[in-house]
Amino acid sequence: MLYIKPHFMKYITKTVWVLSMVSLFTDMASEMLYPVMPIYLESIGFSILFIGFLEGMAEATAGLSKGYFGKYSDQMGIRAPFVRWGYALSAISKPIIAFFTFPLWILFARTMDRLGKGLRTGARDAILSDEATPATKGKIFGFHRSMDTLGAVLGPMLALTYLYFYPKHYTTLFFIAFAPGLIAIAFSFLLTNKKKREPATAAFKPVSFFAFLNYWKDCHPEYRKLVSGLLLFTLINSSDIFLLLKMKEAGLNDTSIIFIYIFYNLVYAVFSFPIGILADNIGMKKVFLSGLVFFTIVYIGMGLNKNLMIYYLLFFLYGLYAASTEGIAKAWITNISEQKDTATAIGTYTAFQSILTLLASSLAGAIWFTFGAEATFLVSGFVTIVIIIYLARFPFKK
Repeated sequence: MLYIKPHFMKYITKTVWVLSMVSLFTDMASEMLYPVMPIYLESIGFSILFIGFLEGMAEATAGLSKGYFGKYSDQMGIRAPFVRWGYALSAISKPIIAFFTFPLWILFARTMDRLGKGLRTGARDAILSDEATPATKGKIFGFHRSMDTLGAVLGPMLALTYLYFYPKHYTTLFFIAFAPGLIAIAFSFLLTNKKKREPATAAFKPVSFFAFLNYWKDCHPEYRKLVSGLLLFTLINSSDIFLLLKMKEAGLNDTSIIFIYIFYNLVYAVFSFPIGILADNIGMKKVFLSGLVFFTIVYIGMGLNKNLMIYYLLFFLYGLYAASTEGIAKAWITNISEQKDTATAIGTYTAFQSILTLLASSLAGAIWFTFGAEATFLVSGFVTIVIIIYLARFPFKK
């Protein structure tokens, strides 16, 4: 029987498929370990204080390096090597954590993993942008986000299955997670570097670590307005762990919480691509603001809800929020930045985003400790309403 390719799939090029498969297998490896990382570190004698320091250092490394390597990629005029080495570093870090249990080695491995993320993010998103037109950005970023998040569904499911048969065999799980990482590296070698250096440019100049900060001063005012709103939202959007803790406090057992988290990622994966198509049709702004409305409902609902079954509805909406914002924000940014600065624009945004995410979790923890869990979610929900009004006021490009 003759197979007819769906019309909307014709925009998904070989390069987009390759990047999406790389992200799927990388996220599968990372999310296999995400639920067990704190448990494993405690099992080999690490204190909660050191675990917090470790994660803070790792995330700070990722955040700052995203801006630096995004600028570096634009300056050099190449993309693929940044992507390959970024994914390779993340894959190699997995067995190192299992092989070596000394604090400095663990810190080195986690920093390597996050450095890999910083190395690849700007260049990868610039490739996705180059593979799209302004009219197809939502489809391209939505499809990539969908495949990436599918890895976040498969990873925890594999980890749960393994630990069901081999409880507390955490070390072996790190070696198992190395396998999808290797597959991701293999896929990354199918990438070709399509970005060409600008003709007649001056000799290459070294890039200072904070050179991306200059972009904030030199960029288009529309970029600053948009990213200011996105970063304000980041400041009140704390780690998902607070949502899981709230459900734990409400009486759900560990298994139910893990399955709700998998359910959220499944909704996120399923809806990212269709919502990306919708964004191309009605505009990035409308879809992104709709996502913030979902977020507001979820967080206010988390603050007021007492019914355990309602949590499933809230996490369904939370999946829709993620599908409507994460990839859409990056697609939107690439539509208002010049092509030659795409990696810098994405890198600058994600660098600030990573740093403010750390502050957001600290702020949420302080509110929770002082005023209780309900206040934490209500504050985020009501501040998001202000952000929606702010972003709605500006006539941003589609």
